[in-house]
Amino acid sequence: MRKFEIYRRQLLNEIDESIDDKKTLKGLLRKNVYDIEVLTDVFEAMRLVYKVDEQQARRVNDFIKHLTIVQSTNEALSLAERDKFYNLEEKSLFFASRYDFDSYLMYLEWDRPADKKFYMPRRKQLSTIVKDLQDLEDGEINFLAISLPPRVGKSTIGIMFMAWQMGKYPDKANLMSGHSNPLTEGFYKELLSIISDPQYRWGSVFYDRRIIGTSAQYSQIDIAAAGDDRKVMRRFPTVTCRSIEGTLTGAVEVANILYCDDLIRDLEEAISAERKEKKYNDYLNTLKDRKLDGAKELHIGTRWAPDDVIGRIEKQYENDPTYRFRVIPALNENDESNFDYAFGKGFSTAYYIDMRNSLDTADWWAKYMGKPYVREGLLFPSDELRYYNGVLPDGEPDMILSHCDVAWGGGDSLAMPIGYVYGEDIYIHDVVFNRGDKTVTRPIVVEKLAKHKPHKGHFEANNGGDEYCDRVDLELRKRGIRLNLTYSKAPSNMSKMARIVQVAPEIKKMYFRSEKCRDKEYKAFMRELTTFVQEGKNKHDDAPDSLAGLVNLLHGGVRVVIEKRTF
Repeated sequence: MRKFEIYRRQLLNEIDESIDDKKTLKGLLRKNVYDIEVLTDVFEAMRLVYKVDEQQARRVNDFIKHLTIVQSTNEALSLAERDKFYNLEEKSLFFASRYDFDSYLMYLEWDRPADKKFYMPRRKQLSTIVKDLQDLEDGEINFLAISLPPRVGKSTIGIMFMAWQMGKYPDKANLMSGHSNPLTEGFYKELLSIISDPQYRWGSVFYDRRIIGTSAQYSQIDIAAAGDDRKVMRRFPTVTCRSIEGTLTGAVEVANILYCDDLIRDLEEAISAERKEKKYNDYLNTLKDRKLDGAKELHIGTRWAPDDVIGRIEKQYENDPTYRFRVIPALNENDESNFDYAFGKGFSTAYYIDMRNSLDTADWWAKYMGKPYVREGLLFPSDELRYYNGVLPDGEPDMILSHCDVAWGGGDSLAMPIGYVYGEDIYIHDVVFNRGDKTVTRPIVVEKLAKHKPHKGHFEANNGGDEYCDRVDLELRKRGIRLNLTYSKAPSNMSKMARIVQVAPEIKKMYFRSEKCRDKEYKAFMRELTTFVQEGKNKHDDAPDSLAGLVNLLHGGVRVVIEKRTF
C-alpha cells in the first residue's frame, strides 16, 4: 500500500485549494482512503472537480482506479468489502473510459465471462502497446507501427482501438486496410460485433452515439453523435474497411486514423523486389493520399524485409520523434517468452524455442522476433559459417587473442571477440558485446581478460580507445595480472567495409559456438554478424569489424601500398 500513500501525498501537494471543490477533495484525501465510504466520497468529489480541472480529476480517478483494483482482490478483506471496491472500480473505469484506453478496454469486457475476456489475461504483456496507442490518441506521436508475434492479439487490440476512435470521433472518417478483401471484411465484422453485441459495453461507454447505417457490401459503418438527426450514411462514413487492392479513389477519405494491417501478404511477396515496390507505391497513391491534414497512421504487421512498407517509412522518418516503431519479440534477451500469460491462452518459452528450431531462419526472425531477415547480399550467411559445441580441442592453444572495438554507448556495441588459435583454426570461444557505457562495459572486459588471459590483446584507439585500454590495464595490474595489451587507430586509408570484406574469407573459416552454447551477448553478436550486408545499409557493424581486427592482429595487421599501374 505504500505506493498509494506516496501517490496520495503527491496529489495533495498538486491540488490548488483556491476552488471549493478542490478543497473538499483535498480534505477527503487526507482521510483513510482505504475505507470504502471515504474513497466513494473522493470519487464523487473528483467528478465535481472534473468540471473545473479535467487533468487534476483524471489524476485522482487514476489513483481511485488502481486502489480499487488492489482492494477488490485483497483476500484480507471480506467478500462483502471486496464487492464494494469492485463496484467502485466499475464506476471509475466507466468515468475514465472515454479518455483512457486502458480503462476503456477493461470496462468494454466487464460483462464477459473470465474465460472469454481478451484484454485482462494479456494486460501485462500488452501494456506497452496500450500506452503507445494512448500516445497516438493524445497527439504525443502521429504515426505508430507495431510488430508482434502471431496470435498474441495485435490485430484485436488494433480493432478495439479503432472502435474506441469511432465512438470518440464519429464525425471523422477512418480507413482500415490490409493485403486482401477477406482480411478487411474480418475487420468490419469484428468492429460491428464490438459496437453492437451486448456482451461488450461499447454502447454504455458511448451512450450518446447511435449507428446510422452499415454496409456489408462495402464494409462501412457510420456513427452519429447526439444531435445528429441524419437517417442515411454519409459519403465518407465513420469507418471503411477496404483492401489495398480494392478501389479507394473517391470512395474514402481519412480525417482521423489510417489503419494498415499486414499490407505485405507473406514472405513470398516480401522477397520480390518488384512486388514490394508496387505495394509501397500502392500505399502512397492509394492509402496515404486519402489522408486529410492532421490525420494519423497506425500500422500493424510482420516485418518481412528491411525495405517493406514499414521499413521504408522508418528509414524516411528515422529522426522524427512523432514516428514510433514498436517491436516486442517472442523471446526476450534471456531467451524467455514475452507472451506467457499468468492465465488464459499464452505461449511458453518452450513453445517459442521449438518454433525457432523448426522454422526457417528468415521466417523465425521476421514473424516471431520482429526483425526483417536479409537473404540477399549477406556477407556472412549463418549456413556458411563453421560451428563447434563450445568444447575446445585437446591441448594448449598456440595462441589466445582478443580484439576490442571500443564503444561508449548510444546505440553502438563494444565488441570484443576472444579467439583460441590451434594451428590454422581459430575458435571464437567468448565475446563481449554490450551497448552499455564505459562504467558498464569496462568491468566486463576486465573479467573476460582476467579469465582467458590472452597472449595478445588489442584495442582500437579511435575515439578514446587508448584511454580505455590504459584503464583496463590498470585494473588488471591491481589484480596482479599482466597482459600484453596494445592499441592503435584503425587505418584511415581504407573504409571499414573494405577492411571487413578483405578478411571475410578468414572470418568464414573461424569456428563459432553453436546456438545452444551461446550466452545472450554471444547470440546478439552472431545476430549482427549473420545479418551484415555487403551492399546496402547496416545499422551496426561492430561484430564483423571486431572480427576483422582479430584477423589483422593474428597476421600482424594489413599493409596497404598504392603503386602505379603497370598495365
